[in-house]
Amino acid sequence: MNISILGDGGWGTTLAIHLFKRGFKVSLWGAFVDYVEYLKRKRINSRFLPGIRIPKKINITSNLDEAVKDKDLIVFAIPSQYLRSVLERFKLIDYPKDALYLSVIKGIECGSLKRMSEVIHDELGDIKLGVMSGPTIAYELVRGFPTTAVVASDNPDLRKILQDIFMNENFRIYTNDDVTGVELGGSLKNVIAIACGISDGLGFGTNTKAALLSRGLVEISRLGIAMGAKAETFAGLSGLGDLVTTCISAYSRNRFVGEQIGKGKTLKQITQKMQMVAEGISTTKSAYALSQKYNVEMPITKEVYYVLYKNKSPLKAVKDLMGRQRKEELIP
Repeated sequence: MNISILGDGGWGTTLAIHLFKRGFKVSLWGAFVDYVEYLKRKRINSRFLPGIRIPKKINITSNLDEAVKDKDLIVFAIPSQYLRSVLERFKLIDYPKDALYLSVIKGIECGSLKRMSEVIHDELGDIKLGVMSGPTIAYELVRGFPTTAVVASDNPDLRKILQDIFMNENFRIYTNDDVTGVELGGSLKNVIAIACGISDGLGFGTNTKAALLSRGLVEISRLGIAMGAKAETFAGLSGLGDLVTTCISAYSRNRFVGEQIGKGKTLKQITQKMQMVAEGISTTKSAYALSQKYNVEMPITKEVYYVLYKNKSPLKAVKDLMGRQRKEELIP
C-alpha cells in the first residue's frame, strides 16, 4: 500500500515512521518548502519531534501533487484551522478520488463550528473517510511505548481496513461507529487540558486536577450527546483516555499553555514562543460557541474562554467556578 501523510508536525512524522516500519511505502508532505528541504537533508524533525530519525526511504516533499499521486491512503495531519485552505489547494490537483482517507486532526473549525470530517466532506465530497483519535502522545508511540487509539467510520469495512493498516504490537487500534463522539472527545479534551494547566500553574494539587478531569468529562459528554454522539463513547479512548493523557502529560502543548497562563503570562506571550500549534486555544472559542448554540451548560469551558479571550484572572475564574449554585452531581 502506498500511503501519504499530509502534515509534517510531530504526529504526522510519527505516523509516517510507524507506517514505514509496518512495511508500507510512505510519503510525508509539509507546507513550507524551506523546512521540508531541511527535513530532507537532516532526516530529523528538530522542530516537532527532536531526536527521532526519519528513515531515508520515507519520501519527504512540499509538492502536494507528488504527495498524493497514486496513493492508496491519504492521512490528514494538518492543524485544524489550516485544513480547509489545504483542501482548497488539494481540489486543484488530480487527487485520487477512490483512495481511502483518514483524519487524525483534533480540532473544531472556528466560524463554521464543524468537525474535521465535516470540513473534509464539504471540500472533497463523498470520499471514503475515517477518523482516528485517542491518547496518542507522539513521542511515546515513536519510541515503541504501548499506545492505543480508536478508528471511527460509519463504514464497517473501512474501519476494519484502517485498523489492520495501523495496528501492530505497540499500537493497538479499536474501532467505533460514532464518528461525532470520537471527533468531539479528541477535540474538546484540549480545553480541559488548558484548565488543568492553569491549575498546575497556580500551584494547586491533585484534588483540583481530579475535579477538573471528572467534571470536564461531564461537560464534554453533555455537548457531545446534544450534538448526536453516544454517551458511552466519552468513557472510551477518545474521551476519558485522551482527556487523562492530555491533562497530565509533560508533552501536552495544551496543558503547557494553561500552566504558563497560571504563572502569569499572557496568551500572546506564550504563543509567540511556541513552535507547535496548541489546538485547545482555538477549540476553546469553538466549544464556547457550541455550548451556546446547543444551550449546554459548560462552566469550565466558559471560564477557560473568559481567561483566554476576555483577560479574566485565573484566580477569579477558579473562585467563580467554586462559588456556583449548589446542585446534585449529574452525570450524563
